Amino acid sequence: MNAFTHAENAAHDIAAHLHPFTNLATHPQVGPLVIQRGDGIFVEDDQGRRYLEAMSGLWCASLGFSNARLAKAGCDALHALPYYHTFNHRSNPAAIELAQRLLDIAPVPMSKVFFANSGSEANDTAVKLVWYYHNAIGKPDKKKIIARKNAYHGVTVAAASLSGLAPNHRDFDLPIARILHVDCPHHYRYGLPGETEEAFATRLAEALEQRILAEGPDTVAAFFAEPVMGAGGVIVPPASYFEKIQAVLRKYEVLLVADEVICGFCRTGEMFGSTTFGMQPDILTSAKALSSGYMPISAVMVSGKVHAAVAANSGKIGTFGHGFTYSGHPVAAAVALETLKVYEDEQLLAHVQSLAPQFQRGLQRHASRPLVGEVRGVGLIGAIELVADPASRTPFDPAKKVGARLAELALEQGLIVRAMGDAVAFCPPLIITAAQVDEMFARFDRAMVRLEQEQP
Repeated sequence: MNAFTHAENAAHDIAAHLHPFTNLATHPQVGPLVIQRGDGIFVEDDQGRRYLEAMSGLWCASLGFSNARLAKAGCDALHALPYYHTFNHRSNPAAIELAQRLLDIAPVPMSKVFFANSGSEANDTAVKLVWYYHNAIGKPDKKKIIARKNAYHGVTVAAASLSGLAPNHRDFDLPIARILHVDCPHHYRYGLPGETEEAFATRLAEALEQRILAEGPDTVAAFFAEPVMGAGGVIVPPASYFEKIQAVLRKYEVLLVADEVICGFCRTGEMFGSTTFGMQPDILTSAKALSSGYMPISAVMVSGKVHAAVAANSGKIGTFGHGFTYSGHPVAAAVALETLKVYEDEQLLAHVQSLAPQFQRGLQRHASRPLVGEVRGVGLIGAIELVADPASRTPFDPAKKVGARLAELALEQGLIVRAMGDAVAFCPPLIITAAQVDEMFARFDRAMVRLEQEQP
């Protein structure tokens, strides 16, 4: 039980806590929202106010905030083996079983699993694997990595460089060398007048090919892509996009890395977003819903081709010189393993598939509102993009922070959503019920009415 009042919590937080993705200059005036407990899809702050958490925290609490099986799995694991490492041929039963389970459910055949602690670390690991692999196969110049504008792959040095979002680069001296960016596949915002989704996808694939040719195919190593671009605004790829992109990658022997950190584990209506969109990755990264956010853990799956070269090269060197103190942590692995068992036992994938049409209809009901430009989504993830003029698709002046204002108004209605610029995202826990989906959008509707009343 929290021993402090809200005022005391706020004062201590302002005095001591450096917050991620926060305006640090205004935080002393704004103060923290202090969440102290959760149950189901709801969380409660330190003043007793309850909120429907429509973002699963940060896209991750897929089983909500009070799953007893996960709590017991973590507690049991702490009693059995609170820590051990996986360096120098060491292992533990939970990490072994989790690795095998992940290979069993992978969207394409994979060979091995490497464990880390976050999506950022998983994607940094994937970058290092890409470089290591090309050294191993005798192509030391094939090192450039292509990501996309508005992509989000994390905040470690290489992962933040892959991310195509300006605030992640500005004044951090990023991106680092050999990281390139191509166009964002957002048809609504970047399609030409009258251009179909398929024609747009063709144009982006052709632009990717031209970029590879301009850089030199012998220098381009990999292409990183989220199946659905999460933090960039829940951008759903246009029809045939990945089919056409992958044809280009195969032509020039460029590895595909699927960033499944947000999309993985039922979110898009399949176990992985790669299945939803026909991606066939050589490397796949995952985190978040891997443990429903209950413990920090991420996983990198690699194909047989990649593993064979990496293993042979480590034999030449004498070791694979990469890893983390907490790689395959026995408690985190046990919780992740139990999470996968809950997905199976409670038929979460079937639940998502049955509920997704209602969820998407709930989003689409806002499409004709006077401040809404586009509604988009798949499975149980979606976004509503706010614009000043829907007819001309004219965006709001960013300085007005209309998306952030809508998120504030939603909070007043007991609803947590996330504004990414003027796109407002929904990513509720997978355990949400049909009645709760209706309640979520009813609360959002009240916030939208308030926003419309405020706009001139």
